[in-house]
Amino acid sequence: MRLGRIGAPGAETPVVIDQDGATFALAALTADIDGAFLASGGIDRVREALAERALPLIDPAGQRTGAPLARPGKVVCVGLNYRDHAEETGAPVPERPVVFMKDPSTVVGPYDEVLIPRGSVKTDWEVELAVVIGREARYLESPAEAPGHIAGYAISNDVSEREFQLEYSAQWDLGKSCETFNPLGPWLVTPDEVRSPQALGLRLTVNGETRQRGHTKNMIFGVAYLVWYLSQYMVLRPGDVINTGTPAGVALGLPGTPYLRAGDIVELSIDGLGSQRQTLSNA
Repeated sequence: MRLGRIGAPGAETPVVIDQDGATFALAALTADIDGAFLASGGIDRVREALAERALPLIDPAGQRTGAPLARPGKVVCVGLNYRDHAEETGAPVPERPVVFMKDPSTVVGPYDEVLIPRGSVKTDWEVELAVVIGREARYLESPAEAPGHIAGYAISNDVSEREFQLEYSAQWDLGKSCETFNPLGPWLVTPDEVRSPQALGLRLTVNGETRQRGHTKNMIFGVAYLVWYLSQYMVLRPGDVINTGTPAGVALGLPGTPYLRAGDIVELSIDGLGSQRQTLSNA
């Protein structure tokens, strides 16, 4: 099952897309797809309504696709989680997950414009598997418990300004939390439609040229481990997002490869989770 939101920014309508690709409105079940919806068993209610054919069919043609999750509580990011990415940036392979936070207001739709910050010379791309939490995770006993706390998966573009991130501060926040720096979606795909989060190919192109081609099997720390690990240090609540890291191929790790400029087009996809496309503009 694929959950999504369509409509103008701030006025999105929640929808579900069934296995045949038909789109149904969820307004009768929920005002939005958010933490409260997930925490209250919303996904199960949608599944039941689909089975009973109780939802109205709609045509989404011509409508904007918003992020599939409204108002994430927090966006937790994992850096250097692919060995090849750590190596290309000259960083040591981490012995423990590298964790940082990203402003939740950076989350925008998968086809929305991405703004290059004023003064930026090193705006970069990062295709990532995003995990959306569906049930509170607090001091989980083991990674085996983690799947029961996951609502679904989505594509995330962890856009980053490398000069802000690495040269302006000892922390990464400045380069990670600029406006529009986290396109998400197009869908929140429930776990029953994902064979394994460690069996997904990731791809990203800039102006049609391949920059990233990786696979989640090459994560240093897998999804279940990350959810368990993070639950030891913070409470993960329904509607929280975890960006699980990016494979090699970012501009930071490719000497001579230009960073993003206004007019560039970034396209990214993950197996079974759809695709994104963003045009870059100056803020």
